Amino acid sequence: MPAAEGAVAAAAVADQMYGPKEDRKLVIVLVGLPARGKTFTAAKLTRYLRWLGHETKHFNVGKYRRLKHGTNQTADFFRGDNKEGVEARNEVAALAMEDMLSWMEEGGQVGICDATNSTRSRRNMLMKMAEGKCKIIFVETICNDQDVLERNIRLKVQQSPDYAEQTDFEAGVRDFKERLAYYEKVYEPVDEGSYIKMIDMVSGNGGQLQINNISGYLPGRIVFFLVNCHLTPRPILLTRHGESLDNVRGRIGGDSSLSEVGEVYSRKLASFVEKRLKSERTASIWTSTLQRTILTAQPIIGFPKIQWRALDEINAGVCDGMTYDEVKKNKPEEYESRRKDKLRYRYPRGESYLDVIQRLEPVIIELERQRAPVVVIAHQAVLRSLYAYFADKPLEEVPKIEIPLHTIIEIKMGVTGVEEKRYKLMDAVNPTAEV
Repeated sequence: MPAAEGAVAAAAVADQMYGPKEDRKLVIVLVGLPARGKTFTAAKLTRYLRWLGHETKHFNVGKYRRLKHGTNQTADFFRGDNKEGVEARNEVAALAMEDMLSWMEEGGQVGICDATNSTRSRRNMLMKMAEGKCKIIFVETICNDQDVLERNIRLKVQQSPDYAEQTDFEAGVRDFKERLAYYEKVYEPVDEGSYIKMIDMVSGNGGQLQINNISGYLPGRIVFFLVNCHLTPRPILLTRHGESLDNVRGRIGGDSSLSEVGEVYSRKLASFVEKRLKSERTASIWTSTLQRTILTAQPIIGFPKIQWRALDEINAGVCDGMTYDEVKKNKPEEYESRRKDKLRYRYPRGESYLDVIQRLEPVIIELERQRAPVVVIAHQAVLRSLYAYFADKPLEEVPKIEIPLHTIIEIKMGVTGVEEKRYKLMDAVNPTAEV
C-alpha cells in the first residue's frame, strides 16, 4: 500500500475510534453520596476511554478542596446549613470545571468531574458553565448494601488524605459517617438532563442500570462498559505462548508449533496454573486460534478453554513469515515507516497496533464482566495492548511494553484498583522477533 493510502486508512480507523466530531467534547459528571464508588468508577472510565484513544482526564474536586482549604476539615465543613462551607465547596467545583473546559479548548475530549454533586443547584451550576461548549452526562452511583458501604467507608478513611493526620482510626470513621449524614440530608437524586444511574452495581451481585436521554457513539460505549463493571476481586493471568519454531527463526507472525523449549514452558505453566487456581474451579483459559497458544494451553487440565480470534497476533500482512532483516532489505520503505511510528504503522494488507486495540475491546469488556479468574495465553502485540489497558499506559507506549516469553503477569482487579505481580517461570533461550 502506498504511503498516502496508508495514511488515509489510518485516518479512517482514527475516525472510528474517536467517533463523529459532535461527540468529541463530553463531560461525565459523577453524582452520589460519599463511599458509593464514584472515584472508582471515574478511574475505570478514564482508563477505558484513554485506552480506546480518547483524550480523557479525571478531575477530582476533593483534590481542589484540599489544595485550597487544607486536609483538616471536620464534618462540620460539609453541613448543608454551613453557608461558608457550601460556598467554599461550590467554588472549588467551579474551579475544577473551569480547568476542565480550558483543557478541552486545548484538545481534550472527555472530562470526568468526580465529586458528590449531590444537589440540583450544584448540577445546574455545572450545566450552565458547560452550555454551548460540551455535552454533559450525569453518572449517579447508588448503593444500598450496608456491608459494602461499611467496607467502603473504612477504606475511604484508611486511604483519604483528609484523614492522613488522624491517629485514631475509629474517630476518623465516626467523623466520616457524620459527614455522610450531612450529605444525606440535602441529597437530591438526578432526574434532570442525560443520565446513567448505577444502582447496587458495585456489590458484584447484579444491580440495575437506568439510562435517560443517552444517545451517540461515545455515550453508547460508556453505557456498555459500565453495565459490565463490578468490584468482585479476581486475578487475570497474562502470558505469551511458549517459544515457537518461528520465534527460534526470528520470523514474524506465522502459525508454527512450539519448540522443545516452548513445550517445557507449557508444562511449567500448567503446573503453575493448577497450583495458583486450585480453589478457583470456575476459572477459564483463553487462547487465540493460533496453534502455538492452543498447544501452550494443552497440558492445563480441569478448566474450560475458549479460543478467541480477537486474541490472534497482529496481522503482519505481506510481511508475515519474514524476518525483520528481510523486511529491511526487501521492503525498506515499510521498515522505515514502522520504525518512525510503530503505534500507527499498518502492515500492507495487515494491521496496526490501533487496529489490534480496536478488535480487543470485546475481550476487555468480557474480562471486566468475568467474576472468576481468567488465564489469557496470547501473543506479544496483543498482550502489550491488553496490559496497557490494565496498567493505564499511554497509547504511545504500547509498542514498547516488555512482555517477555515464559513469564506470567498476574493482574489483580478489585476494590482498591489494579495490582500487578510477575512470575518468571524460565528463561527464553532465543531472541524473539519484534512485532
